[in-house]
Amino acid sequence: MLAELNSIGCQHGVGRLDLVENRSVGTKSRGCYETPGGTIMLKAHRAIESLTLDREVVALKDDLMPRYARIVYAGYWFSPERRLLQTLIDASQEHANGRVSVKLYKGTVLVVGRSSKKDSLFDTAIATFDDDRGAYNQADAEGFIKLNALRLRIAAKRGRN
Repeated sequence: MLAELNSIGCQHGVGRLDLVENRSVGTKSRGCYETPGGTIMLKAHRAIESLTLDREVVALKDDLMPRYARIVYAGYWFSPERRLLQTLIDASQEHANGRVSVKLYKGTVLVVGRSSKKDSLFDTAIATFDDDRGAYNQADAEGFIKLNALRLRIAAKRGRN
């Protein structure tokens, strides 16, 4: 699949990357890379994750991925910390499956459709401002808003706004 996506993606200029990175020894290095297949796969995978993973699981995974990348970049593939993070990442992917449709255009990858019949957390019956069959009571939001704003109200009383 990667070889096929590389072939298709490069025809559309997808996955070109020019970056300056910090080397472990303290110098900077410039690299120009082409990763069309990886770019397409990542965009599609993130689209499936948005549909099948809980919000806090996605946030935790996103927080940990830069650390994971630094560990691998530093050559610590067989380290206990990389293996520990791998276990967490693998567990997060248990329900990340489905189908994604993308369009490629002038170097961009656009997600135009996604579905996961078995593991989608998206429910059109409750993701609405119309009748949600009692899933959400707008009166509940008042207490939630007050609690989330408590720290801001305290700071405002002390003149720290």
